[in-house]
Amino acid sequence: MKELVLASGNAGKLAEFRAILQGYEILSPKDLELDFDVEETGNTFYDNALIKAKALYEMCNLPALADDSGLCVKALNGAPGVFSARYSGGTDADNNAKLLDVMKNIAERSAYFESCIVYYDGKNIIDVTGRTHGVITDTPKGSGGFGYDPLFLSDDLGKTFGEASEEEKNEVSHRARALAALSEKLKQISDK
Repeated sequence: MKELVLASGNAGKLAEFRAILQGYEILSPKDLELDFDVEETGNTFYDNALIKAKALYEMCNLPALADDSGLCVKALNGAPGVFSARYSGGTDADNNAKLLDVMKNIAERSAYFESCIVYYDGKNIIDVTGRTHGVITDTPKGSGGFGYDPLFLSDDLGKTFGEASEEEKNEVSHRARALAALSEKLKQISDK
């Protein structure tokens, strides 16, 4: 089985990659005993994913995957966007509390999650993007998932990602859609 190293220590993200990207052994930097911490200085999800994929490849000389993703709220001109994970400077709960506070008097609540995944093996760069649409709820619902999942009412599921099972979320999530596209593109380079 071909090894790919994912530029993340996030257990939820690793589980999603492992569940969706079949036929590959997905390793984390921790699995390789690497101390991996790269500053995300890009202005877009693609920029940040590329920075992480290249840096990880340079450290381990194995094909690297990096994902940068976030929540984009229409009424906030796409914020928190690339700053989703560090929106409040605190935990997921802090980020959710800040978003709810910012949105408390806003009627327009449409939003989407976007994921950009970059594969880098020293010569090939593959990038894919996935999106899933929904609205921001007034209160958190459900205890599943991570990040903004309890606030994101999925158009596809009719419930928040926090209420959805892992299997349900993996069918419609932004990351699942990007990974499906990545899987097809990886087949193309492995067939060459």
